[in-house]
Amino acid sequence: GDADVELARIRARVDKNDPTAICLLGQKYYHGNLGLQKDVRRAAELWTEAAELGSNQAFFELGLAYQRGEGVEQNEKKAVHFYTKAAKQGHVLSRNNLGCIEGVRGNHNRAVRHWLISAKMGDTFAVEKIKNMFMIGFATKEQYAEALTGYQVAVEEMRSHDRDEAKRLGGC
Repeated sequence: GDADVELARIRARVDKNDPTAICLLGQKYYHGNLGLQKDVRRAAELWTEAAELGSNQAFFELGLAYQRGEGVEQNEKKAVHFYTKAAKQGHVLSRNNLGCIEGVRGNHNRAVRHWLISAKMGDTFAVEKIKNMFMIGFATKEQYAEALTGYQVAVEEMRSHDRDEAKRLGGC
């Protein structure tokens, strides 16, 4: 069936050491998709392999795995390590999760700094989080204003990129 074909295609790329394919196979094991037996430990092994090959998504998946203790022993320090590696390469959800971890630890300034970066990458949730921090007195009015402005700039840049792309492709 289709699942067999897709799995064969992924495995062929895994055999060529393609980090994106290795990460994807990990996700298939994690969810038990494509007829694979759900195996979170195998997923974590594949993500580790993909991360060693530089997969940004794999850094994020490992961050989640260590944060939740799924397929690996729960370890917040390791979760932060992997989220940080992904965040430095522009992974918005990793940056967001770092903000959440710092918030839970009571490091409100650090949390807001992470979310400011996310907001400037066009992350709506980060703007909401900073707004909430502002409402309860853990973020300044300036930080909230900076988040809003940065978010709007990011969204406008994405829109104009899409417009330019549509023009280039001869769209309307």
